[in-house]
Amino acid sequence: MIRSAVTIALVPQLKTGPWIYWYHLEESMRKAAALGFDAIELFTASGHAVQPDTLKILLERYNLKLAAVGTGAGKVINGLTLTDQHSDIRKHAVAFIKEMMEFGGRFGAPAIIGSMQGNSLPGTEHDHSMELLAEGMHTLDQHAGSLGVKLIYEPLNRYETNLINTLGDGAAFIGRYKFKHIQLLADLFHMNIEEADLKKSLAENMLHIGHVHFADSNRRPMGFGHTQMKDIANTLITSGYNGYVSAEAFPWPDPDQAALQTIRSFHQYFK
Repeated sequence: MIRSAVTIALVPQLKTGPWIYWYHLEESMRKAAALGFDAIELFTASGHAVQPDTLKILLERYNLKLAAVGTGAGKVINGLTLTDQHSDIRKHAVAFIKEMMEFGGRFGAPAIIGSMQGNSLPGTEHDHSMELLAEGMHTLDQHAGSLGVKLIYEPLNRYETNLINTLGDGAAFIGRYKFKHIQLLADLFHMNIEEADLKKSLAENMLHIGHVHFADSNRRPMGFGHTQMKDIANTLITSGYNGYVSAEAFPWPDPDQAALQTIRSFHQYFK
């Protein structure tokens, strides 16, 4: 069964990012539950920023699940990426992601690696950066296995990374290094930029997809852009996807209206 989720960001430094709810965890969870969302996707400053016992109480109170946890604060606040040329920074990046994995793992939720993958910087060989990425991901793949959770890797568009931009390249990366616990995030906004055929890419790589980000072509909530969502939803359904469709979109025109538009679109296409 495909389930709905909505993003909540508790990191002031991420304020310009594509997240629906901001700052107030319980209030946001109460609103999400009232609209009928199944889960939340949570972005925190670290794996210790929210007490697990507190989150457990709130999840139970509002009958919500934790769909995933984001790691973007590792780069935005601490400047950490898995492809930094300095080994100490890469080690700190791995440690930060492990911390987030352990936080999410308490609830059976995966961590997402997006911006923390980094870039191949000018003056460095792309293949070298890919090897650095693979090195860090290998350690994290093993850690995911020890925790009994998946780790989600997100191909980003060309304006955010020059490492892996499509689901096909992400699947090839997983296969090349024989990762056992890493899945891909199919972000419809990034796919609108990079994929020639969203339906085809989803169908061809479905075995590797563990999470979907639900945003329209302009990264506003689904229904406020030109994404052809009906065919995409049918592809997800007929291919047997049974994970979360999570609203990582700008809170346009405001968080409440964005959340309402998202859940309406979710019911339109998946219910």
